[in-house]
Amino acid sequence: MKTGRLEAFSDGVLAIIITIMVFEIKAPEDASFESLKPVLPVFLTYVLSFVYLAIYWNNHHHLLHAVNQVNGKILWANLNLLFWLSLFPFVTGWMGENHFETNPTAMYGIVLFMAAFAFKILVHFVIKNEGKQSNVGKVYSNDKRLNISLLLYLIGISIAFIQPIISLVVYLVVALIWVVPDSRIEKTLKN
Repeated sequence: MKTGRLEAFSDGVLAIIITIMVFEIKAPEDASFESLKPVLPVFLTYVLSFVYLAIYWNNHHHLLHAVNQVNGKILWANLNLLFWLSLFPFVTGWMGENHFETNPTAMYGIVLFMAAFAFKILVHFVIKNEGKQSNVGKVYSNDKRLNISLLLYLIGISIAFIQPIISLVVYLVVALIWVVPDSRIEKTLKN
């Protein structure tokens, strides 16, 4: 099977997730700038989650661009990734509405960790299908950035029970690590 339908379906799901997330931001009834203050945590959490979804869309796009064919395992691994990404609106809203309290911040980190782990699983099945000498295999066989991200998420989750704001900084650091798209796929495809 070619990747076209998988890419289109994934793009549609991500667009819906972003739409649901933005609907969680309730506009204040008051027209003053002061009335925006209570909405600020929800908005900031939305921005962070939007950046994460953009990162996933970008890396997913690059990954599938290098894939020649998909099989059933790749389809299920992709659905696993989409499942964890679909929880972003819930944890984003919960953390923002509760002003970065311990449990919502830890749960946000758990969903971030599981989404990253799901992406790692997807990459694993793609490499298994394409081979270690494929374009994807050359780039992702030993991806330090993904492994470091998983470790940082675990640290962030743990810190959430002590100081949730520091967890947010850890989650932001991981996003900054990934905000620049991985150019290795593009370079590999040009060769």
